Amino acid sequence: MPSVYENSKDQLAEILTGEPRYRIDQIWHGLWTEGQAIDQITTIPKALRARLSEEFPSSLEVANDVESDNGATRKWVFRLADGSTIETVLMGYDDRVTVCVSSQAGCAMGCTFCATGQAGYTRQLTAGEVLEQVMFAARAASPRRLSNVVFMGMGEPLANYNTTVEVVKRLHQDRGMSARHLTVSTVGVAPAIERLAKEGLPLTLAVSLHAANNETRDSLVPLNKKYPLERLHDACVQWMAITGRRLSFEWALIDGVNDTDQAMDELADYALSLNAHVNLIPLNPTPGYLVMGSRPERVREFKEGLSGQGVNVTVRNTRGRSIDAACGQLANVTNGKKRPVTLRTKEA
Repeated sequence: MPSVYENSKDQLAEILTGEPRYRIDQIWHGLWTEGQAIDQITTIPKALRARLSEEFPSSLEVANDVESDNGATRKWVFRLADGSTIETVLMGYDDRVTVCVSSQAGCAMGCTFCATGQAGYTRQLTAGEVLEQVMFAARAASPRRLSNVVFMGMGEPLANYNTTVEVVKRLHQDRGMSARHLTVSTVGVAPAIERLAKEGLPLTLAVSLHAANNETRDSLVPLNKKYPLERLHDACVQWMAITGRRLSFEWALIDGVNDTDQAMDELADYALSLNAHVNLIPLNPTPGYLVMGSRPERVREFKEGLSGQGVNVTVRNTRGRSIDAACGQLANVTNGKKRPVTLRTKEA
């Protein structure tokens, strides 16, 4: 059955033909502003809640729930209606609460250092399945407000283009989220980047670069063989020219692979030519890629070297590594503290 979040407000009004107009407003407010599940919207009659809950059951069934970082990071494995599984990560920081959502069940990009890429591809997610991840996380984050959504979970968002665009539009229009709080990550689907630039969407684009020469990037990111760095560069130029927005490059630091002085200089040249921000990520371990991440001192040297060449650079604060919830690890639940799913409603 389709998710209730697949419906526009007008479509919801058609479903609720015969109900007072204010009921539609109450339900819409509960779903989008409050982020409530249908059966939690206590401003509508119990019978109507029961009817809508039966007509629009949740797309997500919790298969596992683990936490780390003293409860600041939670990862859910969700089972979908067809048995496929996806993973969603909620991260609480002092100044924000971020959810990392999946856009596909699995991933077909095959990046060698990524657990999701090693696991393979199952299917595309619907807009409702992605939006339900956001709203589930919003309920779990209560009483804090979910502030950021990043498309950095399972899958390549731009390979599920229509769903990604629809979700961004709905979060902006119906949830009221701004460009500063919506980030789409891509390994470099160049034509889709150019198409996305023309959508006029309020979002931040992060490109998973990881190497700035084609030989190395071919081995890390197989899509580079189809859209090499020169083609990706052209797409990035178009993105900036059309949107006026700055790019971010993600760079997972791998010992002896892309943390050398030569790799640093190549990255600096590529980033400076696009005035891009660089986000360094110490590589997180995965069973299928046994090369180690860079040592902490090398991460620091690499950052300082880039900064010395004029690159705007930061190091990501890795979260959730112990529960396989960190960047590149989404594929399985291993260790970590399991906990029951308890969602606080506004009235609780």
